[in-house]
Amino acid sequence: MTTSSFDDKDIELIRKKIRNIPDFPKKGIIFKDITPVLQDPMTLVLTSKLLMQPFLEQNVDLVAGIESRGFIFGTRMAADLAAGFIPVRKPNKLPSDKISVEYELEYGMDQLEMHSDAIKKGDRVVIHDDLMATGGSARAASELITSLGGVVIGYSFVLELTFLNGKSKLETGIPVHSLLEI
Repeated sequence: MTTSSFDDKDIELIRKKIRNIPDFPKKGIIFKDITPVLQDPMTLVLTSKLLMQPFLEQNVDLVAGIESRGFIFGTRMAADLAAGFIPVRKPNKLPSDKISVEYELEYGMDQLEMHSDAIKKGDRVVIHDDLMATGGSARAASELITSLGGVVIGYSFVLELTFLNGKSKLETGIPVHSLLEI
């Protein structure tokens, strides 16, 4: 989904709140900081509203938020959609039986985990994160969900870095909804 699906004034308001932090978490990376979006009540509510819109009529069972910034809007999306929430976490953060997958980042390797009982076969799941860069973490979350019998019905991002072509790592035919594209 492109920004043309939403009111351009709303999208521009959110865009102006995202700040660039050079050389974080590593030299050469420009980190897209959504903290100013969260600090302003108007953009916080607006962003939440726009993120859930594409999924209102999709019979969502669960929203899977990717650690850690995917938890921020993911839990709100789940509540607004009357769905459950699944935290997809970095290693050694979950207390119960879990499954894991390793994936490639734009600046190295990482791993994600999910509780092994988080999904029932056939659950309809939206994967959410604040930002899609290379698509590695979203793809890893999808692998975790489908390995337990869940069905990924969409991806949701506040911001997509299109120049990194992250969509190419995601399953074809599953909609990708990004509020902002850079």
